[in-house]
Amino acid sequence: MSLKLLGMTSVIAITATGAAAEMNFNRISNFATFANNQDASAESSAEIISASGDGMTLVYSDSPLGVIGLIDITDPTAPLAKGNIDVGGEPTAVSVLGNIAMVGVNTSESYTAPSGMLKAFDLTTMEEVSACDLGGQPDSTATAPDGSFIAVAIENERDEDLGEGGLGQMPGGYVVTIGIENGVPACDSMVQIDVNGLADIGPNDPEPEFVDVNAAGEIVVTMQENNHIVVMTQTGEILNHFSAGSVDLTEIDTTDERGALLFTQTQEGRLREPDGVQWIDTDHFAIANEGDMDGGARGWTIFNKDGTEIFEAGNSFEHAIVQIGHYPDKRSDAKGAEPEGMEFAIFNDIPYAFILAERASVVGVYDVTDPSAPVLTQMLPSGIAPEGAIAIPSRGLFVTANEADLIEDGGIRSHVMIYEYQDAPAAYPQLTSAGADELIGWGAISGMVAGEDGIVYAINDSFYSYQPTIFTIDTTVKPAQITNAMPVTRGGFAAQKLDLEGITRDGEGGFWLASEGRTDRMTPHGIYHVNSDGEIDKEISLPVELLAVERRFGIEGITLINGTLWMAVQREWADDPANHVKLVAYDIETSEWGAVLYPTAAADTGWVGLSEIVAYAGDVYVIERDNQIGDNAAIKMVYRISGDQMVPALLGSELPIVSKEAVYDLIPDLQAGNGYVVDKVEGLAIFADGAAWASTDNDGVDDSSGETFFWSIGTF
Repeated sequence: MSLKLLGMTSVIAITATGAAAEMNFNRISNFATFANNQDASAESSAEIISASGDGMTLVYSDSPLGVIGLIDITDPTAPLAKGNIDVGGEPTAVSVLGNIAMVGVNTSESYTAPSGMLKAFDLTTMEEVSACDLGGQPDSTATAPDGSFIAVAIENERDEDLGEGGLGQMPGGYVVTIGIENGVPACDSMVQIDVNGLADIGPNDPEPEFVDVNAAGEIVVTMQENNHIVVMTQTGEILNHFSAGSVDLTEIDTTDERGALLFTQTQEGRLREPDGVQWIDTDHFAIANEGDMDGGARGWTIFNKDGTEIFEAGNSFEHAIVQIGHYPDKRSDAKGAEPEGMEFAIFNDIPYAFILAERASVVGVYDVTDPSAPVLTQMLPSGIAPEGAIAIPSRGLFVTANEADLIEDGGIRSHVMIYEYQDAPAAYPQLTSAGADELIGWGAISGMVAGEDGIVYAINDSFYSYQPTIFTIDTTVKPAQITNAMPVTRGGFAAQKLDLEGITRDGEGGFWLASEGRTDRMTPHGIYHVNSDGEIDKEISLPVELLAVERRFGIEGITLINGTLWMAVQREWADDPANHVKLVAYDIETSEWGAVLYPTAAADTGWVGLSEIVAYAGDVYVIERDNQIGDNAAIKMVYRISGDQMVPALLGSELPIVSKEAVYDLIPDLQAGNGYVVDKVEGLAIFADGAAWASTDNDGVDDSSGETFFWSIGTF
């Protein structure tokens, strides 16, 4: 569905404006892995990804299906499915050299009897052309830049459910190199490299995790669980090895209490336990410190191959994630954002390191011209759980593979995201707290209201039920900036267990807030008045007539019209006709309640309801949306209700049904980011001059990509 604007001018915030900007990576398309599958309903996943020599075909490992998937990116703005190749086991990694895809395949019968193969497939014929027995369970692979050999990390991973899940489970791992002849691995050239006895932690149970090869043919290997790094030659000479070390972290959130962002805690001596590793020149390499057993330093590090630490990100990468609303609070007690994968490439003579935060679903782009002082240039939105990445500088492309497939939960599927290096402004983020006087964590933005001079006030919902907050957002800068976060308090303490979904100004410096509530485990649906300091000074419960018919999905917005508060109820309650929801009225002076009925569209799949209500110029505007995501999303609309229809009838009487006029289709704007369409459009703010802004709820980065869309939708 697409509508023309009626008397409005569209200004999409992610559209480049003004003079030419410096070079930036911007997402230009996406590809859902299920498009390659015969059974689209089967679980599927893009994990490690590589590209053909000409840069026209992407190849990703799909562990759930036991295949490698192929994507035609001849036109990178319109990727096409090229099908799957069955690899006869679990693919753990893929490296493409020319037109040959070399795949690490796990064929293990058990943890104690690991086995695996390196198989090679011709991408033109899609036939197997080589298969080498590795003698153990492979993890990552990497080809030498000159194409002379491939290195394979043989992890022989431990059973995490056995005992305490620690090291000491035999057999230990090792590294394999295999020469490449005529573009194909030559199995008889295999060298098995012993890394036993090198690490201080679990020396007899090495678990090589990730490998990379530099231009000198030197191999760097991370042993994550052992917190160790080894540098070696193709023939097995150990050039150096050293501990990955530890980091003293400050100003981080280490509590697992859902519902509060508390960046006031520390972790001293946190083991790095690196996963991904990439050479950035022949002397330096970078590691992503994801952590596994006892560590996870939440950042990344650059070492000289002699073991000298050159750069440590500390908390800075995670703080950048916090500022764009991507911090995964539910992982606070574990490893935070979990930097896992990484990539390195040179674009326009600038060396870039790409750091993938698995749990934050974001990629940090760093200029590493000076390895001792990398500069963060961008934060790129990815799909859920970026696992692998590949850069194609010859075509100006960067690609991520995102492994999470939420088919069982009705969520978004696993995706590959494609970005282009452009002479254009960065399209993301659209909302940030960077530049504020202090570190402001945020997420799950729900209701909004316009203030003065381009200021929008927004609230977070029950994901942060222990930290309800009113955010001040400056829309006059780009990206829009959160400049202040005011706690909502009761008796001087955070007003816990609220599900704030609506906010409106009271005209006297304070606010009225609507809480959706949930009577089975939270505060019931209700209205709250807060003063200019955020302190609750009045609480109003819904009347018995409404509580008698209430359901979980309640108030989703609030606005003020001539002394009457109007609230939108998201979905039908027990006494509502099918495809009708209530707009509930509360007269502040008389304390009288009333309502009208609003007709929603009928849902083909899922449900359709309301998520915001705003009064402007004598009329009322609502957001009506379905709960569908990606290609299934069909309804994300702004409708207008004439103000003369907003005459409430008494509760218990027959409620009048208002009529609605479609004024704006939000889906084209959501598609303009070249990712997938998110489901929760929940915020709408209209300024006195008619300038309107919309926003989405990122669910606190819980089974969500974490992306927040915050953009102008023109002038009403």
